[in-house]
Formats: sequence, C-alpha cells, structure tokens
Amino acid sequence: MAPALDTQMMARAIRLARRGIYSSRPNPTVGCVIVKDSEVIGEGYTQPYGHNHAEIEALENCRDNGNDPTGAIAYVTLEPCNHQGKTGPCADALIVAGIGKVIMAMRDPNPEGSGGIEKLNAAGIETQCGLLEAEAETINAGFYQRMRTGKPMVRVKMASSLDGRTAMASGESQWITGPAARADVQKLRARSDAIITGIGTVLADDPAMTVRDESLNVQFQPWRVIVDSNLRTPADAQILNAPERVLIAHAVPASGENASYLHLPDDAGHVSLTQLITQLGQRQINDILVECGPRLAGAFVSAGLVDELIVYMAATLMGSNAQPLLELPIDTMGEKINLRITDISKVGEDWRLTCLPAS
Repeated sequence: MAPALDTQMMARAIRLARRGIYSSRPNPTVGCVIVKDSEVIGEGYTQPYGHNHAEIEALENCRDNGNDPTGAIAYVTLEPCNHQGKTGPCADALIVAGIGKVIMAMRDPNPEGSGGIEKLNAAGIETQCGLLEAEAETINAGFYQRMRTGKPMVRVKMASSLDGRTAMASGESQWITGPAARADVQKLRARSDAIITGIGTVLADDPAMTVRDESLNVQFQPWRVIVDSNLRTPADAQILNAPERVLIAHAVPASGENASYLHLPDDAGHVSLTQLITQLGQRQINDILVECGPRLAGAFVSAGLVDELIVYMAATLMGSNAQPLLELPIDTMGEKINLRITDISKVGEDWRLTCLPAS
C-alpha cells in the first residue's frame, strides 16, 4: 500500500489535471506536484496546445517561488513524455532539474510519447507507476481508449421529458430542459474533439454545434460531423460556418467546397456508423459527443458504438404523440438493452443521468 503522503499528493495532481480538461486538447491533460521534505514546492497542469506540459509548469512554479527541485519527488498523472513535439521531452526536463524520484499514475499508451520511465531510470532516477491509476484514467478516457483500441470514446447526449420524449411530432424540441442543463452541455462539447449530429437535426433546428461558453477557454472548436446519407445539408446551414472543421458523412457520391466529405455507405444505403467512428479515430479524435434525434441515437445504440449515454431529464410531460428518446426496434423483453447508471445529478431544475452499457 502506498504511503498516505504519496496518495495525497497524487490525488492533488489529479485535481490539477482536471483544470486543463477543456483547454489542453488535443493533448491529454496532466497534473504534476513536486514535493521536497514532505512540502509542496511546485505544481502545474497541462497548458493550452503548444505551451507547457504539466511537468514544465511545475518546475517553473518551483523556480518562481525560489524553490530548488533537486532531489525532490515529482508526482505526475501520466508518464513524462519522451518526444519532441511543440515542446521538448518532459523526461529530459525532470532529469536536468535533478528530480530524485518520479511517481506516476500510469504509463503513456501513446507509442510516440512513451519511454519516459526508461529514460528516467537510465539517468539514475527512481520511478514508481500505478498509483491511483483508475482515477487518473477517467480524466483522459477517450485518449486512452483510442490509443489502446483505435476507437474514440462515444458519448450520446439526449434531452427528454419525464415521460421519455425528445421532440413533438412536428419536430419542435426547443427547449425541453432549462438554462443550467444547456450550460452543462457546453462543458460536454468543450471536452469533445468532435460533435456528431444528423441531417434531421440540421434541418429542424439549424444548430451551430459549437462551444459558446468562453469561460471554458477552449483552444479549438470541435469538429462538426453531419450524418447526411443523401447530402441534404443546406449550403447556408449554421453548422457550415467554419467549413475547415466540418465533415459530412454520406452514402451517395459527392463533391463540394464547404466541407470535407466522407463517403461511407453501408449495405442498406445509409452511412456506416462503424466506419465513421473508425475514420474519426484515424484522425486522432479521442472524444465524440453525439447530439441528434431519436433515429440516429437509436442507430448508434443498435450498432453497439455507445460508451456512455447522458440524458438530461426535465420535470415535464410531452405526451404520447411526441417522439421517443430513442428509435429502437425492440419487440420483446428478451431484446431489451440493459444499462448501468453511474451518476444522477441535479442540474438546475433538471436531472442528469449518466449510464454505461451493462456489458
């Protein structure tokens, strides 16, 4: 069992890492705490893309406070990187600083960045890995999943009434939930590399699908991905306002100037959602948020592509003529899909349910 101080300091590093969850993309967010003689002498977390990683921030924090990191222990939520990107290798910086020991939550699954442990050991620095690993992994879940499987993490977000309805029969859906829930959705968008919606939502609501909350300090708007089998997206749709970060997945041959096109037909003449998720993973997209109507949401569930389902539920009734939460062709109890609820939280006047596939 790890000493209490080690656990306490790693927990502090994890809390630091969470501060960069919206601003560090496309890099994973990491926290670092430097401790000497049982006292914190420096700390930091991953800065926006192209700026300091957590270890560099913590070392600079040491020096800004007049502290010498020589012989100190560095607690880091992810193995220090060992490659030259926008910034230099963090493993090298720790070695030059004279750090005496590095305790990590987990190894870096990215082959481009791994090798930090070996470099530290070769320099005579003691290392330890695996402290609070599960807790650290939740911060960058999509990144770890893509590195291990090639598949991004897919979250499907829905808003429904208490009787499980998402829109009136006419398609009218604004607004089911209140301002607090809609503000919370901005955070989901901010932690996503791509937002997927369907042509039905584009035609009915003309959404922009962007992060509008400037306080979240996102550096890049998420990619917007439209599932549009027959290419019906209007040229003046709001979602096309930044065409360099829009993808249209379709099933018929096409070319165009306002977006990049992904021709991904399945055998039924629809867009292959499995191929779409694979293509996005190949584009180094880690976290996907699906915001769409019941038909496309049901198709994602039916295809077994959903890692997390988030439902914002309002204390209102919309009646039996309204559209259901999901379109799922289920006829018997034996076909039902079981979920595991991991969180229920009150958001303003609404409730947010977070569910995972039971399997």
